[in-house]
Amino acid sequence: MSSPPKIIAPLDPDFQPASLFNRHYLAAAKKSGQAVPLVIGLDREGGFISRYETMVKSEADPDTLRYAERLVKFLLWARGGWRIWVGGPRKIGEHIQRCYAKFGERHFDADLMGRVYERSFEVLEVDAASVPAEKEMTAAVGGHLDGCRIGFDLGASDYKVAAVKNGKVVFSDEFPWNPKDQTDPNYHYEHLNGGLKKAAAHLPRVDAIGGSSAGVIVDNKIMVATLFRAVPREKFDAAKNIFLRLRDEWKVPLEVANDGDVTALAGVMSLKTDGMLGLAMGSSEAAGFINAKGGMTGWLSELAFAPVDYNPKATADEWSGDRGVGALYFSQQAVNKLLPAAKIDLPKELGLPERLKEVQNLMARGDGRAAKIYETIGVYLGYTILHYADFYDFEHLLILGRVTTGRGGDIMLAKALEVLKAEFPEFAAKIKLHVPDEKSRRVGQAVAAASLPAIRK
Repeated sequence: MSSPPKIIAPLDPDFQPASLFNRHYLAAAKKSGQAVPLVIGLDREGGFISRYETMVKSEADPDTLRYAERLVKFLLWARGGWRIWVGGPRKIGEHIQRCYAKFGERHFDADLMGRVYERSFEVLEVDAASVPAEKEMTAAVGGHLDGCRIGFDLGASDYKVAAVKNGKVVFSDEFPWNPKDQTDPNYHYEHLNGGLKKAAAHLPRVDAIGGSSAGVIVDNKIMVATLFRAVPREKFDAAKNIFLRLRDEWKVPLEVANDGDVTALAGVMSLKTDGMLGLAMGSSEAAGFINAKGGMTGWLSELAFAPVDYNPKATADEWSGDRGVGALYFSQQAVNKLLPAAKIDLPKELGLPERLKEVQNLMARGDGRAAKIYETIGVYLGYTILHYADFYDFEHLLILGRVTTGRGGDIMLAKALEVLKAEFPEFAAKIKLHVPDEKSRRVGQAVAAASLPAIRK
């Protein structure tokens, strides 16, 4: 259905950008003269409801079902929800119900969202007029730099801490760990607490602690996170409440946010502007959003699991089982995925962080094979920026994370800009891409995280 990209991904010529497929489909639907409304609603915590309106062909042909299914999947991970309202042609609603049923191909997503919101997940097939009205939240958070603070940022291969005194960083460091293979949540607690103590040693006192973590966080509790994927369910309450336990021990205000939201907050603080989408390319892809009013929306923005490539033969994510989702395009996993096509052979025992380092070393030596990896990720990024803009209203995009460091990161961003100018020149003129300096790329989230809590007076 989609027209071919003007710029082909060097190491992934079969990449089918979601942005192109969707635009081509919508144009065909409107041209058919039989387009009808499709309204998707998502119930979240606290009675909040997200709503997305589009058009589809009245006949539920394969392209229509694919468009609708990928749209719902994206919205579910971008906004979150325990209930999906599918308002439109009956066959589309029934198709989505089958996908998210107990043995459907999206059962993983339904089960996980049920755990996140601690509600039974359901899909309702209704007419477009019956989808509830939108009810969104916006909350101003962060930006507090008074007093003596500690910030931390938890990733899958390392965690970072920073000590901040009246807005000035007096200490920052990063420490390797392997949380995803640990079954005992005390491993996570002791490592993080040890990092906090090292940061505290550089401050006269600790007034507040702020954190950034991969995963879904609700009220300072981790509901789902790959960092705790090995923790059995009977022990998960201890993992879920790790931040509450730290708050009780340190006896200071402590706030934790999703690492993507903290990425966006870092951009807002640095550039002193709002309307910011942040992307962190590390062990996985993290995303966050600060709206035009300077507030967080409460959306999940777990774009690591949101589809960006509609190639049916795209690599499957090992956790969700879905194909073409963001984690395999904007993270260390993307680099690893592209190694065979780049003809770079690395020892099997090397982990993803070590594999990325080897590619960065090759890049520093001017190896053209490594450059092709970054060019390919840049093509992914260029087409996906516009896809994200269909769901997030932003004028600024902040990109950071370990994958962006070094000369390869510069190549990646240049290629993304090339795609935007070639395919979407009007949009390219409106969006501004930002990258922090080299040090901020690595520890910037920990510093922004430190600003999350207000100090009790």
